[in-house]
Amino acid sequence: MSNEREFDVVIFGATGFTGKLVAEYFQSQYGNNNNVKWAVAGRNESKLNDVKKELGIGDSVASIVVDGDDAQGLAAMTKRTQVVLTTVGPYQIYGEKLLSACVDNGTGYTDLCGEPAWMHQMINKYEDKAKASGANIVFSCGFDSVPFDLGVHFLQSHAKAKTGDVINYVKGRVRAMKGTFSGGTAASLKATMAAAHKDKSIMAALINPFSLAGNEAIQPQPDGNKPYFDEQLGTWVAPFIMAAINTKNVHRANYLSQYAYGKSFQYDEMMMTGPGEKGEAMAKHVAQDKSLASDDGPKPGEGPSKEEREAGFYDVVFVGTAVNGEMLSVSVKGDKDPGYGSTSKMIAESALCLCKDVDLKGGFYTPASALGDKLISRLEANAGLTFEVEN
Repeated sequence: MSNEREFDVVIFGATGFTGKLVAEYFQSQYGNNNNVKWAVAGRNESKLNDVKKELGIGDSVASIVVDGDDAQGLAAMTKRTQVVLTTVGPYQIYGEKLLSACVDNGTGYTDLCGEPAWMHQMINKYEDKAKASGANIVFSCGFDSVPFDLGVHFLQSHAKAKTGDVINYVKGRVRAMKGTFSGGTAASLKATMAAAHKDKSIMAALINPFSLAGNEAIQPQPDGNKPYFDEQLGTWVAPFIMAAINTKNVHRANYLSQYAYGKSFQYDEMMMTGPGEKGEAMAKHVAQDKSLASDDGPKPGEGPSKEEREAGFYDVVFVGTAVNGEMLSVSVKGDKDPGYGSTSKMIAESALCLCKDVDLKGGFYTPASALGDKLISRLEANAGLTFEVEN
């Protein structure tokens, strides 16, 4: 992207729980880097000043006071920066005016969206305008869906280098995880389900694995909604709640690459719960768990303590059988809890990667399709993620 604007990245929602973590990461990682020009934005000036004071952010980092409903203010903000990083969700409630302003002004955009029906609507409504203005929109730059979208990309690159061809069926398996999903994720899930009950087209977008990939049903997909014993991996597996969004982003990445993974590509995501009766019992328990959608789930603006975030981690393995019959696997691991500590670093590096490392033509992307290997390098160098070939 060009360097003509005042800022590289504006963090919109910097006074919220996750937005504040993003600002903290920018300050610790890039606070003394004159090559990174960033600002914080939100609707309350005194809260912005409090955040800056608490985090030791100096006056050289501008504060932009703007409300998410103020179209003129959003337009003015988006004209000043190359990329807007927004943590203000649920995006289906609070996101469209900002996204529209970015599209109008050719401004890059990254978010933490896990709302596939809204993403489907926004792509249909704004993609032509984004291509015309040169606005590069990258959804889902947190735990959903960076480790998964990039994990599949990483495995397919490994398979092609080793065997000359991609893998037809990739399994994404959460091998271990400690941490909580964010309150924003819970709020987004509730908002999505409420909207789906009112509008059948939203439910159709949720059910269709290709709703972000041109709606073309290329290949029947595996059913990841029921526990079963995976003979190939020697473990029970259970449904993974983020699969509904991650799988759609992976299929969009394939679609945007003119089917680099192949038109017969299949992908599912599940959690590994272990072998034997204990693994079976855990898999069935996970399948019945509806706590994220309950009123007792995490609330937006709430989150774990710093100690809890530091103690969190995740380990996701991607497995598939290559054309030569060999089982290949790679892993993606993060050193903080997935919903907050690691997510705040992933979206920060995604925004900077979009700003500084790639030259796109405008449109709606996934992390892998927009940022790919460049983002992997950033995440390994700065954000505590590791991408490892296991076989």
